[in-house]
Amino acid sequence: MKKKIVLITGGAGFLGSHLCDKFIEEGFEVIALDNLLTGNINNISHLLKVKDFTFINHDITKKINISSDIDYILNFACPASPIDYLKLPIRTLEIGSIGSINCLNLAKDKNARILMASTSEVYGDPNVHPQHEEYYGNVNCIGPRSVYDEAKRFMESITMAYHNLHSLDTRIVRIFNTYGPRMRLNDGRALPAFFCQTLLNEDITIFGDGLQTRSFCYVDDLVEGIFKLLFSNYIYPVNIGNPEEISLIDFANEIKKITNSKSKITFHPLPKNDPLKRKPDISKAKRILNWEPKIDRTKGLIKTMSYFKLFTNEELRTKHLNFK
Repeated sequence: MKKKIVLITGGAGFLGSHLCDKFIEEGFEVIALDNLLTGNINNISHLLKVKDFTFINHDITKKINISSDIDYILNFACPASPIDYLKLPIRTLEIGSIGSINCLNLAKDKNARILMASTSEVYGDPNVHPQHEEYYGNVNCIGPRSVYDEAKRFMESITMAYHNLHSLDTRIVRIFNTYGPRMRLNDGRALPAFFCQTLLNEDITIFGDGLQTRSFCYVDDLVEGIFKLLFSNYIYPVNIGNPEEISLIDFANEIKKITNSKSKITFHPLPKNDPLKRKPDISKAKRILNWEPKIDRTKGLIKTMSYFKLFTNEELRTKHLNFK
């Protein structure tokens, strides 16, 4: 029986590389496409000699030409951390717009089902808590974060337009904060920053008063939810994340305890439009996908710490944003 073929854009990124692993394990032929703008070839180096795995270096804002049949497309190509999209604002918008259209056209040409990776950032700094899929969001469309927020909102809109106009078989996942091995040291988000700082016994940087909340989902749980969504019959956006909410100050202390660090916590001004609350309502995922996260945060953080400990102190210091 011929293996099904899946194309994963952004396949050398944090989430994309874990998806490549999942689909190889499930018996698919995997094509990973990435221009390595924010991805890292080391994330998929263990797959490069695998018979059913192919890597293509390509920018999705350019037309995607693939000669083989494709059964499924997962579009995960986009700068996803604030440090990236604030440095690459126009590229982020191009990837979310032109890149999304190119992926949708490829799916249309190949008669493939396509899953588009959206984000909890479509909810902006939410006035509704926890955030459910019917909430339209509170996004400043001209603020510094809008280049990512609006790129993803456009991506959702164009995806539904292709579904409605061309009967394209589409899925949309709204991803909440995710963590695990292969996160970049200079990702710019709280978790890699806290790990780098605590492992070096440097001050922990918190922006704002630390009372703002996030909810962190371990990458294996997220990948399982995405896999289930792809093979569901549900075409509208679905939140995938962990509803266990924690303040950033408590989260910093949790990582400090796990790393047995002597780091002190320091406070800095909150960036503009940074969300004060973030927690997914996953009722839909539970009901439609029979999915909910299973990995305890402490267990997930210990696994993630093992990854960060692979780096030398010099690598932690030079590659992390605060230690240039």
